[in-house]
Amino acid sequence: MKAPSDLPRLKDYRFPRRIVAYAVWAYHRFALSTADVEDLLAERGVIVSRETVRKWVNRFGRHFASCIKRDRPGATDKWHLDEVVIAIRGKKHWLWRAVDAEGHVLDILVQSRRNARAARRFLKGLIGQFGAPRVIVTDRLRSYIKPIRELAPGADHRAHKGLNNRIEGSHRPTQKHEKLMGKFKSARQAQRFLAAHDQINTIFRPRRYRLSATSYRHARSDAHALWAEYALKMTA
Repeated sequence: MKAPSDLPRLKDYRFPRRIVAYAVWAYHRFALSTADVEDLLAERGVIVSRETVRKWVNRFGRHFASCIKRDRPGATDKWHLDEVVIAIRGKKHWLWRAVDAEGHVLDILVQSRRNARAARRFLKGLIGQFGAPRVIVTDRLRSYIKPIRELAPGADHRAHKGLNNRIEGSHRPTQKHEKLMGKFKSARQAQRFLAAHDQINTIFRPRRYRLSATSYRHARSDAHALWAEYALKMTA
């Protein structure tokens, strides 16, 4: 990734803004550890500890995710909802994720339960952000039925595992990075990381199979231009 070299320095930060933005981008764009990012920076002559990289990722990942979420197009009226198990300190938790018909992640929520109450909490947050959808596609988990009927009574609820392949694929980057990180240490850490990770991957992982090579290169250039713009808005 090439960030403009003339970006103003971050107040109270020793390293230039472009270095911080690069570290956050590399960590979220690829399945890298903070040690991997440390080595990438060292190869470029930037000597920084993995702990510093971790602090940059935690501090500024939320900034980039918020900018992306704010500027992205409105959600389509067809949503796909799913939940996948994640282990946190040996205990089972559930990552609830929603994507729209274009494959854009609308929101995620880490919860310790996979019941109607958890489904209602997740759905209520989604509808509060985007309004009620026309169609909601889920797997056959019965916990969805009552919350959807109450919160989105006009929605066409399609409960069929085979129809939900679009969101199944969105779990893979999460599972890959989770394995590399050696599992999440807390629900708060998982929520913070995944909320940023999903939004950043939205612009840097377009559905390549649907694009020509030229269109993909344009999409990639646009994503990098957005990243440089958001880096300019970073504050200490």
